[in-house]
Amino acid sequence: MSDESEQPAASEPAEPEWLPVVPLRDNVVFPSQLAPLAAGRPRSVAALEAAVNGDGRVVLAIQLDADRDEVSLEEVHPVAVIAHVGAFRRLPTGGAHALVEGRERVRLERFDSSGDAWRALVQPVNLLALDNAEVSALSGSVKNIFAEYVGAGAAVGADMAMAMSRANQPELIADIASAAPDLSFEERVGLLQEISVVQRLRDLVPMLARQLEVAQLRSKIHEDVQKTINKSQREHILREQLRAIRKELSELEGGDEDEEDLSARVEGAGMPDAVRQRVLKEVHRLEQIPSASPEMGMVRTWIDWLLDLSWGDPPPEHVDIERAAAILDEDHYGLTKVKDRLLEWLAVRERTLAKLAKKEATSSLGSVGDPPLTSPTDDSAEIPARTPVPIADKPRRTLQTPILCFVGPPGVGKTSLGRSIARALDRKFVRMSLGGIRDEAEIRGHRRTYIGALPGRIIQSMRNAGTRNPVIMLDEIDKVGADFRGDPSAALLEVLDPEQNREFSDHYLEVPYDLSHVLFITTANIAETISPPLRDRMEIIRITGYTEQEKVGIAERHLIPKQMEQHGLDESELRLPRETLVAILHGYTREAGVRQLDRTIAEVARKIPRKLAAGAEAPVVVQPDELTEYLGPQRFDYGETQERDEIGAVTGVVVSEVGGDIATVEALPIEGKPELVLTGQLGNVMEESARAALSWARVHAKEYGAPADFFDTHSIHVHVPAGAVPKDGPSAGVTMTTAMVSAAAGRAVRRDLAMTGEVTLRGRVLPIGGVKDKLLAAHRSGLKTFILPAKNMRDLHEVDSEILDAIEVVPVETLDQVLDRALMPAEQAAQRPRRGAGFVLPVPGREAPPPISV
Repeated sequence: MSDESEQPAASEPAEPEWLPVVPLRDNVVFPSQLAPLAAGRPRSVAALEAAVNGDGRVVLAIQLDADRDEVSLEEVHPVAVIAHVGAFRRLPTGGAHALVEGRERVRLERFDSSGDAWRALVQPVNLLALDNAEVSALSGSVKNIFAEYVGAGAAVGADMAMAMSRANQPELIADIASAAPDLSFEERVGLLQEISVVQRLRDLVPMLARQLEVAQLRSKIHEDVQKTINKSQREHILREQLRAIRKELSELEGGDEDEEDLSARVEGAGMPDAVRQRVLKEVHRLEQIPSASPEMGMVRTWIDWLLDLSWGDPPPEHVDIERAAAILDEDHYGLTKVKDRLLEWLAVRERTLAKLAKKEATSSLGSVGDPPLTSPTDDSAEIPARTPVPIADKPRRTLQTPILCFVGPPGVGKTSLGRSIARALDRKFVRMSLGGIRDEAEIRGHRRTYIGALPGRIIQSMRNAGTRNPVIMLDEIDKVGADFRGDPSAALLEVLDPEQNREFSDHYLEVPYDLSHVLFITTANIAETISPPLRDRMEIIRITGYTEQEKVGIAERHLIPKQMEQHGLDESELRLPRETLVAILHGYTREAGVRQLDRTIAEVARKIPRKLAAGAEAPVVVQPDELTEYLGPQRFDYGETQERDEIGAVTGVVVSEVGGDIATVEALPIEGKPELVLTGQLGNVMEESARAALSWARVHAKEYGAPADFFDTHSIHVHVPAGAVPKDGPSAGVTMTTAMVSAAAGRAVRRDLAMTGEVTLRGRVLPIGGVKDKLLAAHRSGLKTFILPAKNMRDLHEVDSEILDAIEVVPVETLDQVLDRALMPAEQAAQRPRRGAGFVLPVPGREAPPPISV
């Protein structure tokens, strides 16, 4: 291009000359610009070396196509720059680095590619003299805009800004401004190819003005962001951007829970409206909490707990009575009456569920409104139809599930019955032990403001179950205690009340949770230690001990196969005949359940592998007379409790947490001051029974052969073994009375007889509790006769016929009937017992045993 104001220079044009050439792919170097140069092609490296070895000049041409490695004259822009190579360094990779400084524009005339380096014949470009006012104005404008551009925060080096402030020549001003970093590559190439300085200055003014506007806007945005966005807000924005990017990339599926949309999860959880609104409010608040705040983790954990709970409708329940009966028979041997009671409960539940389903189906039709009072053809106005009530707004009918409480001694299968019920109903089973709990927060949870707060065990069990209708077994509910932290039994009142647990309130959740679909089953060893309000909310199902026949059946069907599997044995290697099992029951176990029997069978089974390894022939059949070799000496004496009929020694029966047991009450007369001495850790009620027994004996003992002044000259010492076990209760009244009369009259008491009953001063025998447990204890001990209050005969329907066939039950109403049956005739009276006579039942040692009821 040319301009009318430009005139040719006065000096003569220089001659063309050959110089080494370095083609540039995507870079432009202007005259008076210092720039680093990286060469990778061998010809480019050779050209730089030739320049360094020569006068230091090299031609920097610009390729038309940056992707080509070999170039010619037609493939580079015609105007190039002669630069001086100031520093040069070869790289181990074969390339080179150099620092070049642009000197002047040249025009490429010819191109030589025959040597190691490119060479070009260049002709210097003659610049026109510039002396008019327009050039001065354009130069000043470019300098001013460039200065503002630098002040707006452009990435311009300090040396470049200093050079522009000192420049006076128009061509120098144009070249410095053309190297502005924000100009595009195409714009810089165009400025290099332009020979006219005036035209370059004209082009630079709008280019720099546009870049100045962009720089100023960028600076303003940066200042505004710094004022309004702090660190946490920037982090939140970045997280939102990252979440949006991941959504676009479909990376959220199966990703981290932290990246999930909490609001969507809450909406889809099926929560009640009130709970959902509360959780959504916390979710929105969570977005505003700084990430470094401790409250963020507390709120997020609370939301996660609510989302982990099951809120939707429970799965449909199908009760199959025949299948439930088969499962109960498969899992448990015996317990016929308990199974019948459970099947009755399931049958009632089946019919109730069917009726509820029928009512729900009927009500789902809705209200279609009342029919019009006139026919459609009548011209009179019709009464508008009643607005139908939406089914969703009607109160939902739910089945009130009773709370079952299995009460019985350890080892009788209370927990396994709960598992069988869950399997019969196809429900999840969760067991929660309450033994030793003394903190109310274990049930209701802690307030979430406390550090480390968690929901109570009920909510934790619901999360572990993952469903609305699990079977939750509250084990050992009679072991719950209370202290300064509250009474857990009081917290259980709401859990185990069908009328209240629809809106169970946990301190941590702070929202109501429906527990009405849960089937709660509790277990206890003694029902009397459960708080009365809590016991009133439960349906007690008593499970007494097993008979000998039931224990043998359980051993054959369950215990022996289990122990053989655990010890790596099979039926071809070990056999325990029925008579051996009976011998184990008689001599090595004395319990209501079968746990000790299970351990004893395991003790036998673990000796078999060693015998087989020593060369014993399989199968190993363990005979009754070989049990001493496997188990050691016999631990218990089975049969009659005493070797002979003795004076002042009477067999009584007791009930403890491990079931029924027998105990011998001993009475010893001592000459001297008349008084009553009681030993054996007797409670207040039992001491009062002993005093009532002594008063009756002082009046009536002479009718049975005692001297008239016997109780005036003798004191009576009554002892109830074992002394380490606390005892209380009124049912030992007949036993202590018989012992006192026997000691006073010198008449022995039958050794094959046991008795129980409360006495009055008039000699009446009142009913007692625990009849079945006491009869089982007498049966296990081999007793033949059992004296029972007449009013307790109504309780014999709970006792198996096997026991009633083996023991003669004698109903009595008065002490006279008891003594007539228990005392031996006077002519057959034995001598007074030797010191220390009488049978003392060994009791497993423990430091603080619970009291037993006698």
